[in-house]
Amino acid sequence: MSKQTLSFQAEVAQLLHLVTHSLYSNKEIFLRELISNASDACDKLRFEALANGALWEDAPNLEVRVSFDKDAKTLTITDNGIGLTEQEAIDNLGTIAKSGTRDFVSKLEASQKADAKEQGSLIGQFGVGFYSGFMVADKITVESRKAGAAAEAGVRWVSTGTGEFEVETIDRAARGTSVTLHLRDDAMDYANGWRLKSIINKYSDHISLPILMGKEEWKDGEDGKDGGMVATGEWETVNKASALWTRPKKDITPEQYTEFYKQIAFDQEAPLAWSHNRVEGSTEYTQLLYIPSKAPHDMWNRDKKAGIKLYVKRVFIMDDAEALMPMYLRFVKGVVDSADLPLNVSRELLQESRDVKSIREGNTRRVLTVLEDLATSGDDAEKAKYATFYGEFGAVLKEGLGEDFSNKDKLAKLLRFASSTTDKVSVSFADYKARMKEGQEAIYYITADTIAAAKNSPQLEVFKKKGIEVLLMTDRVDEWALGYLHEFDGTPLQSVAKGAVDLGKLQDEAEKKAAEEAAESFKPTLEKLKVALKDKAEDVRVTTRLVDSAACLVVQDHGMSTQLARMLKQAGQDAPETKPILEVNADHPLVKKLVDSTHFDDLAHILFDQALLAEGGLPDDPAAYVKRVNSLLV
Repeated sequence: MSKQTLSFQAEVAQLLHLVTHSLYSNKEIFLRELISNASDACDKLRFEALANGALWEDAPNLEVRVSFDKDAKTLTITDNGIGLTEQEAIDNLGTIAKSGTRDFVSKLEASQKADAKEQGSLIGQFGVGFYSGFMVADKITVESRKAGAAAEAGVRWVSTGTGEFEVETIDRAARGTSVTLHLRDDAMDYANGWRLKSIINKYSDHISLPILMGKEEWKDGEDGKDGGMVATGEWETVNKASALWTRPKKDITPEQYTEFYKQIAFDQEAPLAWSHNRVEGSTEYTQLLYIPSKAPHDMWNRDKKAGIKLYVKRVFIMDDAEALMPMYLRFVKGVVDSADLPLNVSRELLQESRDVKSIREGNTRRVLTVLEDLATSGDDAEKAKYATFYGEFGAVLKEGLGEDFSNKDKLAKLLRFASSTTDKVSVSFADYKARMKEGQEAIYYITADTIAAAKNSPQLEVFKKKGIEVLLMTDRVDEWALGYLHEFDGTPLQSVAKGAVDLGKLQDEAEKKAAEEAAESFKPTLEKLKVALKDKAEDVRVTTRLVDSAACLVVQDHGMSTQLARMLKQAGQDAPETKPILEVNADHPLVKKLVDSTHFDDLAHILFDQALLAEGGLPDDPAAYVKRVNSLLV
């Protein structure tokens, strides 16, 4: 047997330090990488054997075995795949960042490439996964024999990761490769059957090959000694080796879909709906996406990552692939499995690319389609599901109006609101348009903190009088979201609390003339009000929207409402200092009393503060307000 010592073909000290300290966020990733390499080796044998059946060596069952020895402080991953020659060991293990998988794929025949893609195999891309073993080992020993080679053509590769490695020829009866990690003292928890199985279940459960481990069972201690887990000498498969999302939809029952959701979402409730599709084209991937039936407690924490699990060729890559789902759909759970998604070398962070963007857009379209089907279904059970969904996630869905302009129209169709005709959050923009009065030219809405506050707002009085429906919007996100939606299906949206009320054809000429005459006759009083309230109101004018109330506050057409300004301040955000416009009802007895009142200034401030109270705000100086009211009462 020959033995030689060689140097790595790179600045190994720096590169190994990078691999073991920077590329991976947690140490347990090493097992995923080594199992992925073993799976690749088995897939390579399968492809090579298509042209040369002798490579099977009468052992056609491919598998990966994981074993450990606490006394020897070793962990071994063994496969019966293609194996390595001595030169391949030098080339592939002795050169950091040289990917044998990539080199192999480049040499495949066209038909074999197609087969490789169909099988969803060959995971390695960057050739550094093997070196992740040095995160837990101070020495790695690799023993291998190429499939079809003589027993004496085996090779042993040994390195402590310091800059050199040894290679020697050995006798090895079995084809394939064994990677033995000599564990460091601080990594001995990986010499534990339960720990290894949990890591395999987490990262490699859906590898198509069986992953075997030595079976253990509990044995009670004798003579007062503690019991423990004892090896039985048998091997057991510890992965499912079958990914639900890779199976045809016709072979999967609703119960299986539901059970899978509960596993990946850690949810006791069944999902409302799901979508399972294989997407083909320039970017190929499989998506299995679920709509939960209950909102998580941390849904409004936008710093929490989204819940899509990413697999590449059925190997788990990351739990929260936030790049594959927009933030406003962060409640969606599921799996995306891609065969050609670009990853960085750690396989933990997605690079933004055309493929990533394509998958995100595809996922978004699919989720919105599922929601649209529920919302427009003629089936009462499906409609009830959408009502449940909207009650849980409607507010977060509205964020999409400001985040996803390409799907703004689709999102607008999915929105639901209460209205002045119903307290139930069930009215869509399409429903509203279908009920619009003849001559009505806008969709009217009002934002408020609660349904009661919205329904009783003074701004609604003229609309109630004329029987015009107004949408009531009470989610905190509503006014921000509506800032990005100015019309629906060609009909403009108009806040009843912004700008001057123009009911167009719904207001007859007599009403318009009476309003103009009232404004003209009330002009001197308006000027006095403007002076008295110059620090509070931007302007004072006679209203056309009030019937029973004395006054109300409005803002300019594109101004920030006082409600939104209050919410921003409560959240500790800076809000622009804007003054509202006070509109007064010239026919109201209290306003008429202003004309000759000796308490003009007090009444003016009371009018303003009452208008502020009516819309849910508080006077800047509550004590002064109480003092003015008391002085007038006595």
